[in-house]
Amino acid sequence: MDKSPIGKGAIFAALSYLMWGILPLYWKTLAAINSLHILGFRIIFSLVLVGSILLIRKNVSWLGFYKDRRLRVLMILAGITISFNWGLYIWAVNSGHTIETSLGYYINPLISIVFGLVFFREKLNVLQIVSFCLAITGVLILTVFTGRLPWVSLGLALSFALYGLLKKTVSMSALESLSVETLVSLPLGLLLLFTSFGTNMNGTAISFPDPHSLSYILKLPFHTLFLLIVCGAATTIPLYLFSKGAKMLPLSTLGFIQFLSPTLSFLTGFFIFHEYFPPHNFIAFGFIWTAAILYIISLKKRNG
Repeated sequence: MDKSPIGKGAIFAALSYLMWGILPLYWKTLAAINSLHILGFRIIFSLVLVGSILLIRKNVSWLGFYKDRRLRVLMILAGITISFNWGLYIWAVNSGHTIETSLGYYINPLISIVFGLVFFREKLNVLQIVSFCLAITGVLILTVFTGRLPWVSLGLALSFALYGLLKKTVSMSALESLSVETLVSLPLGLLLLFTSFGTNMNGTAISFPDPHSLSYILKLPFHTLFLLIVCGAATTIPLYLFSKGAKMLPLSTLGFIQFLSPTLSFLTGFFIFHEYFPPHNFIAFGFIWTAAILYIISLKKRNG
């Protein structure tokens, strides 16, 4: 007997968020490679994989995106935004900030709510207002405890919310959109690959063109090189599963499932990577988790 569309959608969505949730384990295996070089490879291999799939399907309509000025501008902005998000995420995981990435994706839906209010005049219900206030309180408490803003978390949340905002105004399938985004980001990807990154004598970060910037990668073990090559699949497969699931599920169900990803990332950072997380930070995260729960409830009430 066939499963219901909602049941299938839940499976697709859960698999996508499960894959996103365990991606820190994957990126950690590439820690020997400069994070910006990984980003360059991710852009290129994603374009090669997704572009090939579409070409095999004889879908070339996405290549005409440049003919529409509005679409061209939106896709360039989307490409820049998601590249920033990818790069920050990879750097954060490989620099010991996986727990901070989880915080970013807990508060991302709440920032998207505010974007909807500002740009689409969407109305907030009481629970959404309360959840947003709780999230802000959690960020402020974390700032006081650590003595700095959680810029990794905020950078990921804001960039992904902005990316979602841009995608909301574009009528393209997930694979077509990813193909265009990586295509317009291709010059950036190539530039990153042929650039060396380091610090000068004063400890200031510097970068400079270097045709031999990737020479160190040839000295890495074969399994590391293989895992690097499949970064396009690691990007494309969960996105495809998500797009399938999102079409079959009500917003409330999808809103619940999406917190699987940051929860797995948090558990990975805490229990597997043993990242520093003092007990008092649970107070700040308690506000964030409560905000996430209220957000889910608010979606159920809206769709009730």
